[in-house]
Amino acid sequence: MFPLLPLGIGSMKTQTSSQSTYSKFIEQVKSEEVQQVTIKPDRIEYILKPEFGSQRYYTDPSGQKGDITSLLQSHNVEIITLNDSSANTAGIIGLLLSSGILVGAFAWLLKFSNAGGGVGIGMKMGKSNARVYNRGKIGTTFLDVAGADEAKRELQEVVDFLSNGEKYRKIGAKIPKGILLVGSPGTGKTLLAKAVAGEAGVPFLSMSGSEFVEVFVGVGASRVRDLFNQAKRQAPCIIFIDELDAIGKTRGNNVVGGNDEREQTLNQLLTEMDGFDGNNGVIVIAATNRPEILDPALIRPGRFDRQVLVDRPDKSGRLEILLVHTRSVILSEDVNLEVIAAQTPGFVGADLANLVNEAALMAARNNHQAVLMADFKEAIERVIAGLEKRSRILTPQERQTVAYHEVGHSLVGALMPGGSKVSKISIVPRGVGALGYTLQMPEEDRFLLLEDELRGQLATLLGGRAAEETILGKVSSGASDDIQKATDLAERAVTQYGMSNTLGPIAFEKNSAQFLQGSSSRRSISAEVAVEIDRQVKQNIDLAHDMALKILELNRGLLESTTQALLEKEVLEGDELQRILSQVQAPISLNNWLMKG
Repeated sequence: MFPLLPLGIGSMKTQTSSQSTYSKFIEQVKSEEVQQVTIKPDRIEYILKPEFGSQRYYTDPSGQKGDITSLLQSHNVEIITLNDSSANTAGIIGLLLSSGILVGAFAWLLKFSNAGGGVGIGMKMGKSNARVYNRGKIGTTFLDVAGADEAKRELQEVVDFLSNGEKYRKIGAKIPKGILLVGSPGTGKTLLAKAVAGEAGVPFLSMSGSEFVEVFVGVGASRVRDLFNQAKRQAPCIIFIDELDAIGKTRGNNVVGGNDEREQTLNQLLTEMDGFDGNNGVIVIAATNRPEILDPALIRPGRFDRQVLVDRPDKSGRLEILLVHTRSVILSEDVNLEVIAAQTPGFVGADLANLVNEAALMAARNNHQAVLMADFKEAIERVIAGLEKRSRILTPQERQTVAYHEVGHSLVGALMPGGSKVSKISIVPRGVGALGYTLQMPEEDRFLLLEDELRGQLATLLGGRAAEETILGKVSSGASDDIQKATDLAERAVTQYGMSNTLGPIAFEKNSAQFLQGSSSRRSISAEVAVEIDRQVKQNIDLAHDMALKILELNRGLLESTTQALLEKEVLEGDELQRILSQVQAPISLNNWLMKG
C-alpha cells in the first residue's frame, strides 16, 4: 500500500522559472553567470550562479543553429541532457505508479466487501447470508411456547415428519412445502419458528425478508437461489423467512414497472418453492402480519399450502404464557396469576413478557424479596396508562376539573352493559397527557360487541365531558381524547358494523389490514351518502351525550361526594369504590335508549 500524505505538509520550497530569450541566454553563458543547463528536446532550462541570485530561466532554442555544448563546456557549465527516451521512461514510471495505486485501492475495496461492507456488487452480494442453526444450538423448544396450542400442533407435525418421514410416505401423505404464520405483532410467530429450530434434528436456515432486497436489480434473486441451493445441499432442511411481506407484495401495482428488484426477488422465490425443478426435503416457514397484501401466486397450494393463525391468547392462554415467563421470577404467595390473566384482555405474548419484567423491576426497585401482587397491579397500569408522574403539579382548579371528569366516567360506566366494570379511579397524572384515568377491567373475554354495549361505551366516553357541564357549566380540553375515541367508535358503527336504520347493513369502509390497527379506507360513495353517514354519527354521539347528562343530573349528589373523596385520596378502588358505584341510579329511559337508540 502506498501511504497518502496530506497536502501542504513539509518545508521544501520550489522556485518558478521565468522565460528568457535565447540571445540573452548566450550572453549570460559568456559572462560566466550560468551554473547549470538542462537541455530538453523542446527547450533549454538553466540556473544562474548563487552570486547572481540562483534564478531559474528557460528559453526556446528552436530555429537556432550550431552546437551549444562546446560553448557551455568552455565556460565550465554543468550540462544535463534529456532525450525523448528519458521522457518516455519518466511517463512510464508515472503510469506504473498510478496503476499501482489503483490496484491497491481495488484490493482494499475487495477486502472490505468480503468482510461484509457491501461496497461491490460482484463480491459477496449474491450470497444469502442466512444464519444456520443446528440441533442444540438454540435453547428454545415447544415448552417455551404457550397460548398457541393449534399453531404448535401444526408445527409439531413438521418436526415429526422430518424425524419419522417414512410413516407419512408409507400412507402416501406429503408434508406441506410451505407454512405461513400469520397474526398480530407480538403473538409469537418468530418464537414458534425458534421452537421448530430447537426441536428439529435438521439444519435450520433463517433470514428476514428485508435481507433479500438491495438497490441493485438481480441481487435479491441471486440471494434466493443461493439460500435454496444451500438448503438443498443440507436436505432435509427448514428455511425460515421472517417478515415475508417485505418481498411478497402483490405484483402489478408498481408504477415504476415490473422489473424492479423486489419483483425479481419474488419471482425467484416462486420458482424455487414450486417451479420446474423441485426442492424435495426443503420446508419453508414464513411469518407476516400482513397476509392480505401477499401475491396470490405465493400463497396458493403447492407453495404456502397452509396458513397457521397465531391469534391473541384467551384467558387460559394468557395464564399459560404468564407461567412460562414467571419461571425464573420469585413470586410472593399473594400473587394470583389467574387474576392477572383475567385483567389483561387483548395482551399478546410480548405484552405479558413485558408486564412480568416491569413487575420484577418494580419489586427490585422497592427492595422487595419477591414480586408482590401490588407490583403486578402497578405494572398493568404502567403498561396501559403510562408512567406515573407525581411531579406534574396541577392547579386547584385543574385538579378539581380532572376529578369531576373521571368520576363522571365511572358513574356512567357503572350502569352500562358489557363485561367490564370500573375498578379504579385516579387523578394522579400518567403517561404523556393523561391527567387522570378511569380503569375498567373486563370480567371475561369478549369477542363480539353488541349494539347496546356500543351505545354504552359511547355514553361512558362522554361521561367525563358531561360531568364538567353538569357541575362547572363549561367544558375543558381534557375530553379531547374521549371525543376522538367516541367519534371513531360511532363512525365504525355506521360504516363497518351496519348499525344504522337508514343506511342498513352496508359496509362503507373496508379494512386494508387484518392484524394492524388504523388501516381502514373509505369506499367510493356519493355525496348524499357521506352526508347521511355524518348525520348518523352525530346523532349517535348526541344521544349518548344526552344520556350521560341525564345519569349525572339524577346522581348529582353522588357525583359531588365522590369527587370530594377522590380529591382527598387521589385514588379510589376496591370495596370502597364498588360501594359508591352500587348507589348509582338509572334513569327510566336508559333501557329504552340502549335497545333502540
